[in-house]
Amino acid sequence: SPNVTIAPDALVCDEATLEGSITIGPKCIIHPKAGIYAKDGPIVIGEGNIVEEQTKIINRNPPGITGNTTLIIGDNNIFEVNSEFSGKFIGNNNILEAKAKVGPNTKLSNNCVIGARFHINTEETLPDNTVICGDDYLRRTNNDKLPQQSQQLDYLRRILPNYHFLVQSKPTT
Repeated sequence: SPNVTIAPDALVCDEATLEGSITIGPKCIIHPKAGIYAKDGPIVIGEGNIVEEQTKIINRNPPGITGNTTLIIGDNNIFEVNSEFSGKFIGNNNILEAKAKVGPNTKLSNNCVIGARFHINTEETLPDNTVICGDDYLRRTNNDKLPQQSQQLDYLRRILPNYHFLVQSKPTT
């Protein structure tokens, strides 16, 4: 798509769906069957993010809000298999576990974990280090640093090109 800008060292699998005005930053990895949809404005994805299979990232306005605003995604976030983010802001080092969903009303700050299969769409910005998980979806604050993704990024960077066609990046102008 002419509206998609991909950093030269990002890996974007050809089978990923990219719709609308999207900027994918350095060292990002977009798996096959992931979908990124810039519906209600552009999407700008920072550095070192991993978007796994079946994940949907959608720039969607909350109800009652109109106009185009940019969805900003910070650095080193992981969107695990079949997760969905359809909001306006994610900071750095967040993890959406498998099948987690974050709706358009909720923003994530930094170092947050949304547990597997948990759906949140509350009107709030989750504070740094918030973890929501477990059968009763307790919220707690995690004071431990989340693990860095560099080893997973390096592994995927080596493995994915062996099995998937990649979208060729276009130099930014």
